[in-house]
Amino acid sequence: MPPVPTSAPETAPAAGIGRFVRHSLGSGVAVGARAAGALLLNKLLAVYGGPGGLTLLAHFQNLLALFTTLPNDGTHVGVVKYLAPLQPAGRRYRAWLGAAVALNGAVLLLGLGLLWLVPGPLVSVFHPTPGWLLLFGLGVVCLTLYALVGTMLLAASRLRAYIALSVTLSMLGPAAVAVVLLYSEGPPAASKALLAYLLAQGATLLPGLWLARRHGLLPPLRGRLSKVALVALSKFLLMAIGLLLFGKAVDFAVRELLVRQFGLTQTDLWQAVVKLSDNYTMVLAAIMSSVYYPRLASLAAQPAAQKQWVRTVLRLLVPVLAVGLLLIYGLRAWLLPLLFEARFAAAAGLLAPQLLADWFRFIAWPLIMILTAQAQVGRYVAVQAGSAVVYALALALLLPSFGLYGALLAGVGRQGLLLLWCGWYFRNYWRR
Repeated sequence: MPPVPTSAPETAPAAGIGRFVRHSLGSGVAVGARAAGALLLNKLLAVYGGPGGLTLLAHFQNLLALFTTLPNDGTHVGVVKYLAPLQPAGRRYRAWLGAAVALNGAVLLLGLGLLWLVPGPLVSVFHPTPGWLLLFGLGVVCLTLYALVGTMLLAASRLRAYIALSVTLSMLGPAAVAVVLLYSEGPPAASKALLAYLLAQGATLLPGLWLARRHGLLPPLRGRLSKVALVALSKFLLMAIGLLLFGKAVDFAVRELLVRQFGLTQTDLWQAVVKLSDNYTMVLAAIMSSVYYPRLASLAAQPAAQKQWVRTVLRLLVPVLAVGLLLIYGLRAWLLPLLFEARFAAAAGLLAPQLLADWFRFIAWPLIMILTAQAQVGRYVAVQAGSAVVYALALALLLPSFGLYGALLAGVGRQGLLLLWCGWYFRNYWRR
């Protein structure tokens, strides 16, 4: 984590922009590896996964998000905040880590138990067998533990170790998918390949544990759980519940709806646009979580410096993102067939509203993260719920008239209103 600034130059706009760019470039290897892995994975499923292969990939990744959102966007966000200033050998470090492990265990037990009892609504499209479900559960547990280990490395500012793990994760997943698709045939091939993708990523837990132990980040967990730590991390878990119910679950349900209404082949065109968005969103998310958020949280006791940090990052993001998204739009006729397959050139007409919605979303993102850093549970959940309601209403109004294009227009309305609300609610951040 970057140190808390104590001098005027550290909070000056130029220094702030330089810091953001410098640390962003420092994590560029990990971000680049993840982006390359995602692009390769999309290409493999689009070309060799059969009709609807890209949609099945997105559905599987969304399914994983249903199980990992609470740990990754809840518990682990709190872990960064509370572990960063502590020494791994200390009692308080063990208390926070023990609480994180306990909360993650409870969440996974509940989620996987529901999956085993009622698998139909979630995984029927993958034609699962009992063995598939067992391996899926094992993969989810390993992937969640890996994410916790990565969070511990980030909290301890072990960026090189974190980058090494990210690169390994990015290589193993697509490699496993390529092997399975090469030696499997028929409709179940994509389902087997996606399960292999999960298990390969989960296997990264082993080198992760080795790196964490090497850096002294795995103290023995003994004694009773800390109620203080459990309550504090539970606040972040509650915020993640809002994201799960009003974000990931809504995305899952919308994809199910589009598949039923338009079929896998047509939905693949919509999904290509969304997957393209996911690729560059992943890059920005990695930068925001490893560069922007840790510093935002560390400045909680310095409101003026925190506001300056937010203004500085937005001053950079607004024009850079606009230029980048316009460039993607200009290259759409070449980019979509290159990243997926020739037939996906037909998705070029769907790209404009997706890019506009993403620009709105990315500008609102640093502001929404202020609520996370301040553990404003009620406001965060209310924002997520309100955004989901707007999206649902927009879908109901636009899908009958505009078809797949209406789903993208609904996203523009949702993100545009969210940005307007953020601009009003955080108006004090624009005042000197």
